[in-house]
Amino acid sequence: MARTEQKVRSLIREDPELADALERLLAQQEDGEEDALKWRDVKEDVTTGQWGRLIEKGVLEDADDGFRLADTDEIRDALSEDVDVEDDDDSSWSQWDKMAAVGALAMMAGYTINSVRNSVGEVLDVILGPLDAMLPFYLVILVLATLTGLYSTILQDNLMDMSGMGEHQERMQEIQDAQKEARANDNDERLEQLREEQMDLMGDQLGMFKQQFRPMVWIMLITIPVFLWMYWMLLAGHVDSGEHHIVLPMFGELRLLDGVAGFFPAWIVWYFFCTMSIGQILRKALNVQTGPDTA
Repeated sequence: MARTEQKVRSLIREDPELADALERLLAQQEDGEEDALKWRDVKEDVTTGQWGRLIEKGVLEDADDGFRLADTDEIRDALSEDVDVEDDDDSSWSQWDKMAAVGALAMMAGYTINSVRNSVGEVLDVILGPLDAMLPFYLVILVLATLTGLYSTILQDNLMDMSGMGEHQERMQEIQDAQKEARANDNDERLEQLREEQMDLMGDQLGMFKQQFRPMVWIMLITIPVFLWMYWMLLAGHVDSGEHHIVLPMFGELRLLDGVAGFFPAWIVWYFFCTMSIGQILRKALNVQTGPDTA
């Protein structure tokens, strides 16, 4: 699929009304004496938010005295085909994502319900038991932290798209700067246009935040059972007493079930310390972006 056509189809999925707006822009560009489009000429047919999104995605390009549609043939191709438009509540998450979220929530019951924890622990022990037989338990925790950090990084890389977030933040800052200028000049018409575009951008950002939460449910779906297995191993006494000793940075030698600062058990602190450290290294090594790029 051609690039402009793909962009248009993606935009229409986000905003079905944009299809009609593009039809009007196409007609105006073709019927006009000049191929440049100006906001003042189309503001009755296209909202400021739609106009901004078309410019942002490169569907509208700079012309000598305005803008022009990037590739009218590809835009027509995109408009001529039915685009599957989902409801806003469903546009970010697939059915599999929702099932993963339900599964993760069900697994969380294992923290308080012994029968759930025991069942998960016994099932995973078939897979993780040989690892425990080979290594001291603090190294088992390190290995599992490495694995969870690895698949968390891979999931974030594949399911998160931060490119749009940086663009939205930049555009929001531009709007705020333009609003200050419009207030200084008492330009009420410009202020109203900017407020409308700001509201459109805020709606887009909400959808993007929802989309970026997707990898979290998959990470939880895999991590919680592993965490429950470690919990089950320690509470049920499956870890030899000689393997309970660990030396934590800043806290010195402790037993795995000792409370750190009177709150978290040492094994949990060790697990999260390993996960965060290894996760940072993996994200740097794999160049995974987990925050908006505003450079």
